Amino acid sequence: MGMHHPECPERLFAIQDRMIASGIEMLVTHYDAPEATVEQLTRVHDADYVREIFAAAPHADDVLTWVDGDTAMNSHTLAAALRAAGAAILGVDLVMSEKHHAAFCCVRPPGHHAGRRTPGGFCFFNNVAVGTAHALAHHGLQRIAVVDFDVHHGNGTEEIFLGEERVLFCSSFQHPYYPGSGADTVAPNILNLPLPRLTDGAAFKDAVSAHWLPRIDAFEPELIVISAGFDGHAEDDMAHFNLREPDYAWITREIHALARRHAQDRVVSCLEGGYSLSALGRCVSTHIDELIGRG
Repeated sequence: MGMHHPECPERLFAIQDRMIASGIEMLVTHYDAPEATVEQLTRVHDADYVREIFAAAPHADDVLTWVDGDTAMNSHTLAAALRAAGAAILGVDLVMSEKHHAAFCCVRPPGHHAGRRTPGGFCFFNNVAVGTAHALAHHGLQRIAVVDFDVHHGNGTEEIFLGEERVLFCSSFQHPYYPGSGADTVAPNILNLPLPRLTDGAAFKDAVSAHWLPRIDAFEPELIVISAGFDGHAEDDMAHFNLREPDYAWITREIHALARRHAQDRVVSCLEGGYSLSALGRCVSTHIDELIGRG
C-alpha cells in the first residue's frame, strides 16, 4: 500500500521468522491458498461491489489506487485479496474434512472491516465472512461462532452477519476508536465488548470470561472462526491496549477448549491486524502453539 504503510509485506516475514525460531514451523503443514471465486465472494458482498474492486485494480506496477483514505491497491493487491479470502475457504474445507483440526490463515490484506458494499481499514474482501458463508452453504453447518479479538471493531463482519441466526459474532475492541462502531449494537446474534483504552490482560480476561465464554458455550457452535488481530499488544502503536503474549495464549486456549467441547476441535483462524513486527511474530507463534495444543 506504499512506503511506510503499516500493512506491509514485512508482517508475514516476521511471522515466518518467529515460527522458525520457535520450532513451530516443523509442526505445521503449509498450503497455498486458492483464489476465492466471484460466487464465493458474493455470498457476503454485493455483486456490484465485487465488480468495483476488480475494476479498481491497477495494472501498472507503479500505480496505487486508493479505495478509501487508508486503503490502496497496487497491481498485485487483487490477487492477494482473492487468495486471502480463498485461504479461509481452504481452511474450512481442511477442518471439515478432518484432515486437520485447526487452520491458521497467514494472510494479508486483512478483511474484517470490509462490509457488503464497502472496503476500509486495509480490507477489500471479508475473509472470515467468506469462509463462514462457505461453511454454511457448502458444508451445511447451522451454528458457527465468529470470534474477533482485534483491537478494532469488526464492523464489516457485523454488518454482513447482523440478524443471521446461524452465526454468533463476538467482537472485542477499544472504544471509542476506529471505526467508531459496535458499542451500541443490539442484535440477538451480536455480542460486542467495547473496552476502554489501556485495557490490560486482567480486564480483558474478566470481560471475555463474563460475557463471551458462557454465550459461546450455550450456542454450541459446530465450527469456530477467529478474526485474529494482535494490534492490541502493548508494543503496537495502532491502538492503546496493553495485552501481551500470555493474554493471546489464554484467549486462544479458551476458544480451543470450546471447539473441543462442541465443534469436534474445529477452528479456522485468519490473521487480521498486528503491526509491531516483533510483537506480531511472537503473538502468532503463541496463537498457533495453542491451536496445535502444545502450549
